Amino acid sequence: MQKITPFLWFDGQAGEAAKFYTSVLKKSKITSISPMSATFELNGQKFMALNGGPQFKFTEAISFFVNCATQKEIDYFWEKLSAGGKKSRCGWLKDKFGVSWQIVPPILGDLLNDDDEEKSQRVMQAMLKMDKLDIKTLKQAYHAGVAPNKTTKSIRRQP
Repeated sequence: MQKITPFLWFDGQAGEAAKFYTSVLKKSKITSISPMSATFELNGQKFMALNGGPQFKFTEAISFFVNCATQKEIDYFWEKLSAGGKKSRCGWLKDKFGVSWQIVPPILGDLLNDDDEEKSQRVMQAMLKMDKLDIKTLKQAYHAGVAPNKTTKSIRRQP
């Protein structure tokens, strides 16, 4: 049994949102839809949605973080989730319901948390100029000033 379930408050769009999210994320399904609520799973994570009315709005104070291993995956989620919504900076977007999402490659954390402060700062500066994150550009910023050769180590995620 899942201990914590995200509960989202919509203004009459709970069912529409459930259908949209389950169409975008693989391994997803709707478990129920009624005039008042919807329950669904996104990649195995349970969600509940309520048609609660216009009193409350979504803000960036809460967002969903989508780990994307490849640029193709970043491109897919960026386009699908921002359709009808608003693209923002540094991998952030709002979907057509106002829900905030972060579309991020796991390698970004590795690059930003490198022991070499200069490399990390170059990555940070590159990221701050981006809307949709670009893995190749982030890696180029990390390796700036390093002549590529056979001994240059590639960045790998730590287990």
